[in-house]
Formats: sequence, C-alpha cells, structure tokens
Amino acid sequence: MCGIVAYIGKKNCKKILINGLKRLEYRGYDSAGISFLNNSSGACRMKVVKEAGKIKELEEELKNIKADGHCGIGHTRWATHGEPTRINAHPHSDCTGNISVVHNGIIENFQEIKKELKRKGHKFVSQTDTEVLPHLLEEYNSGDLLVAMQKLVKKIKGSGAIVAISSENSNEIIGARLASPLIVGVSKNGNFLASDMPAVLEHTRNFIIINDYETVRLKKNSVEIYDKEGKLVERESFKVNWSISNAEKSGYPDFMLKEIFEQPRGVKETMRGRLANGNLNFDEINLSKEQIKNLDKIQIIACGTSYHAALAGKQLIEKWAKIPVEVDYGSEYRYRDPIVEDNCLFIAITQSGETIDTLSAIRESRNKGAKVVAITNIVGSTVARESDSVIYTHAGPEIGVCATKTFTAQIIVMYLMALYFAKIRAIIGQDFYEKVIEELEFIPNKIQDILNRAEQIKEIANQTYKFRCFLFLGRIYGLPMALEGALKLKEISYIHAEGYPAGEMKHGPIALTDKKTVVVGIMPEGEVYEKLLSNIQEVKARKATIFSIVTKGDNKIGQYVHYYFEIPKTMEEISGILSIIPLQLYSYYIAKNLNRDVDQPRNLAKSVTVE
Repeated sequence: MCGIVAYIGKKNCKKILINGLKRLEYRGYDSAGISFLNNSSGACRMKVVKEAGKIKELEEELKNIKADGHCGIGHTRWATHGEPTRINAHPHSDCTGNISVVHNGIIENFQEIKKELKRKGHKFVSQTDTEVLPHLLEEYNSGDLLVAMQKLVKKIKGSGAIVAISSENSNEIIGARLASPLIVGVSKNGNFLASDMPAVLEHTRNFIIINDYETVRLKKNSVEIYDKEGKLVERESFKVNWSISNAEKSGYPDFMLKEIFEQPRGVKETMRGRLANGNLNFDEINLSKEQIKNLDKIQIIACGTSYHAALAGKQLIEKWAKIPVEVDYGSEYRYRDPIVEDNCLFIAITQSGETIDTLSAIRESRNKGAKVVAITNIVGSTVARESDSVIYTHAGPEIGVCATKTFTAQIIVMYLMALYFAKIRAIIGQDFYEKVIEELEFIPNKIQDILNRAEQIKEIANQTYKFRCFLFLGRIYGLPMALEGALKLKEISYIHAEGYPAGEMKHGPIALTDKKTVVVGIMPEGEVYEKLLSNIQEVKARKATIFSIVTKGDNKIGQYVHYYFEIPKTMEEISGILSIIPLQLYSYYIAKNLNRDVDQPRNLAKSVTVE
C-alpha cells in the first residue's frame, strides 16, 4: 500500500503535492518523490525529485528547487519490490525522461514484461516492478497518453492505481485503476487524483470514485473517465463532510479497527501472485526441491503475536509436510547455546523486520551454519537484509501498535508454506492440494462475512467488559488463536487474560474460574469439538460466564454457553484464521468500552528494537 496524489490546475503544484503526501504518509513512509512539469525556462520540462526516508527528507530537498509548474504527481512508498532507496522511490521515468509514473500495487508479471522491454532496448535502473510502467507507456505512446495507458492496463497482471504525466502532453494527467483505490477530487482551482481523500480534503470535498479497469484523463477544467472498452463514462461527483483526521482513518474511529476491517484485502494481497489458477508458486523461498525433500527439521523463531503465527505454522507443517518443527522465543533462543543441525531450515517471523531478539537469534543461527528464511511485512528491513531469503506478507502499513492484519497475513504465509512443502515432498495427493487451495481462495470472503456481523461481537463485549479475569481456551488449531486472543485483550484493555490449552485446565487454571471470570472457548467443528464441549461444561459448573467461537450451524452450543459467535465453515486445519477475527473485534470493543487508547496502548511500541 502506497500513497498517490496528483494535481493540475491554476496553482503551483509543489506545495499541494507535498501537503498531500503528508496526509497520505500512513499509507507508506519509507521513501517519497514528486514529478512536475516546470515551465520556468520557457519550455515544458519534467523535473523529478525523490528521497529515501520520511516525507520531511523530500521536503528539505525541494526547498532549494524552483518550481512554477501547475501539473505534477507525488508518491509516498510502502516498498514491495526493491529496498527503500532513492533509486527505487517513485516516480519512475521512461528512457526519454518525458514520461513519469507513480503506482500503488503489485505487478505480478513485471519480470516477463521487463525481459520483453529489455530486448527492445529499454534501460532499467531500479529493482521495482513499477519501472516497467513508464517504459510500457513509452512503447505504446503514439501521441495520446490515454490510449497508451489503456493498452498498458490490458498488458499487466496484478493490482495497481497508476498515474502518469508527460512533458509532451503537459495539459493533462492520465490515471488508471486495477484493484487499488483511486479517486478524483474536483475543485474550481483545478482537479486532483489521489489514493485517499485526506490528500486533497483541504482543497475540495467533491469527489468521483474511479472503478476497476477504468482510465481517466484529468485536465484543469475537466475530468474524462473511460471504461474497460474505452468508452466515455458519465459520472457525477459527490460531496463528503469528513474532517481530515477522520478521513485518514477512512471513517473508522481508530486505525486498529480500520486495520481489522482491511484483513480481507490484506489476506488477498498476501496470496496474490502465490496462488493463481489453482497452483501455488513459492519460488521466493529460495530452496531447491531437493533441499526441501531433504529437510530433517525446521526451527521457527518469533516474538509476541508472530510467535502465535509460528505455532500455527508448526501444526500444519508437521501435519501436511511431515517435517518436525520447533518453535522458540527469539528472546530465549541465543542464550541457551542452541544446536543447529544439518538439513535444518531456520524461519524467522517478525512484523517489523527489526525485532532485536529475533535479529539476534538469526545472527546466532547463521554463525552456526543455518540457512535462514525471513517472513516480514517491511521491505528492506534488517531481518530481510540479513536472511538468505525473505517472504513479504504484503499486508500494507499497520499504524496501530497491536498487530491485527499482519498476524493474519503471517498465518496465510504459514499455510502456504506448509502446503508448498507437502506438495514437493509428495506427502499429499493432488485432490487434497486442490481442496486446500480452493479453501484458501475463499478465506477473504469468509473473513468479510465475519466483519459484516461485527455488531454481534460488539453486543457481547458490551455485556462482558466489566469482568476483570478472562481465560481463552483452545485445542490444536484453536490453541494459537486462544493465546493471541488473550494477548490482544491484555494489550489494549489492560485486563488480566490468559490463553491455555483446554485440556490443561484441570492442571491448575481451573482454580481461577468463578462467577467473576469470562471463559472464551475457540471451538469450531473438528475432531476435538466434543472434548472442548466437556471443558466448557467444567467451567460452567464453576459459575463462569462463557463465550464461544463456533462453526455456523452448531446446534449444541446454545445450551452450554451464555454467548456464542458463528464463523463460516472451512477445513479444520485452517479454521484458526477465521477464529481470530471475532477475538480481535471482541478485544477492541471491550477496550473501547473502557475508554482505552487502542492505537497506542500504554507501555507498548510497534517494534521492539532493544532488549
């Protein structure tokens, strides 16, 4: 997820673009840049200025650059292909320097296009997928940049909002949308394109939404929108009454809730390019088939929420691929002189890519000869640089301190990895392989189904937020989610909460259970359902208030619990990712009832960079 803003009109564009990027910095903050058409020399010339780091670095660079242009584009980057460096920052240019492009999304077939363009003599300077776009426009452009953009949209695969300007067509900006947001802002002083409304709310509250596969020609006094077939579309603007701060959160009261609701898209983006046409592609893991077949053990290192994703990965890798897996805390691993065996793969999971304990564990294992695969959300992070290969989750920026959408993205990567290993090792058959892929492809829709019923969770939270002791119980695939559910509640509500294997209740935790306790049972249908039902009856006998997560159509649970929430049916092995969504919402609504700051809970930081 990146941020785009563009302007053409009566005013100087430099300040408009910089202020717009500042409003979009929550969408990406590792590099930024602008292109504008400068008329100071009497001729229209393209000027591109970009910097790695925060937008303030770009702003400082622009202080000494004169700009009288009234047409320009800007971008703040969330890196997906190529590290966050100046050369990889947007905008990107064609060979002539006449065309400049910004892009938000992922181009799945960029390598194929890049090879094709190189054969035709095009020169590339960055590591990004985006750089193929200005070169494609150069290739297709015969005088009308809009027509070139329409050809480009049919050529590329993936997602993207694309905006381009050309020094040969200085009175227009051209845009296109493929599954990434793009809106038009309309004002008497000019027109705008942007990823989100906050970028231009200080200039206008009149907007037009661009739909998938549509292209748009923006001039200072007109907006032309074209459909997939190139036909002109009539569409009226609408007015919004949001404040700028409200719009940054897309109308949600907090970033955390916004990010919970972004999970269908986050999961889809994590699978994009890896699951396609019923097949799983995981070449980025950088292991040969022989290496995978010869694996004797996998060691996973993580901390906090990532540790719970690791536990979910352990279960499926062992079940599907039949590889023994150990999971360890990064903070403990290096202090016990760990043994690194031959044919052992080391996997490090960290949302930020900067977690000091996980980094230390990587360094310890590599010193002992381990091969390391990192799973992270941050391109160019330290973990990514210090590992042998890296798998990016592509969840987009997560502003809230507590992980939500990055957790479900990590879970998806673990599911994919387990299936990939199992297929290569010939542990599973083709029918099972196809069944899992089909189920995973439906997961975003099933998450959305849960989110559509968030009010049910809110009502349960309203009835239980005054309790001060919570026990989260699960078995097998529900256990990591019980641990994560308890952690979420602790993090943002400051209530005592613990996650346990349900079978361990009688080994101590049941002593905590009384009428002041809420027990949350993660109990979708599966082989341990009846055992969980027995555990629930045990705590009910001790007067606990019980809330259970169950599968749709469960006709038993109502007589045993006070509250329950139904999740859609899916394979037992991958039910965990659906179970965690209502638990995230539950923690959120309890915290809101207690007037907690859910985006910045006390004593916590987004990335733990010191021991």
